[in-house]
Amino acid sequence: MHEVLLKNFIEDIRPEDEEIRKEVDLGYSWDGQCAILFEIRPAWNDSGKVLELPFAKLQYVKSKSSWKLYWMRGSGKWEAYQPLPSDSNLEVLLEIIGKDELGCFFG
Repeated sequence: MHEVLLKNFIEDIRPEDEEIRKEVDLGYSWDGQCAILFEIRPAWNDSGKVLELPFAKLQYVKSKSSWKLYWMRGSGKWEAYQPLPSDSNLEVLLEIIGKDELGCFFG
């Protein structure tokens, strides 16, 4: 169920045009407890090299049955997203990422 939500979210926010996706696209990885959302683009100095640049991390805390949300700082370190709503289920957190009201995920 969680992976389906992640897949649908990424599909909704990806560029529609296939030509644009060659230059910038979005993807995710999921290991059952942690999802990393990332931008996919060619390296600026080597168009044959593809980079995956993470911008959001969603971590499920099984002992608390809750989710945590992190954003990637310019320093390359993950920062906890604040304020996190008390009903922080995966759907709510994906909505926060999509709206990006604080400019943490998409600038």
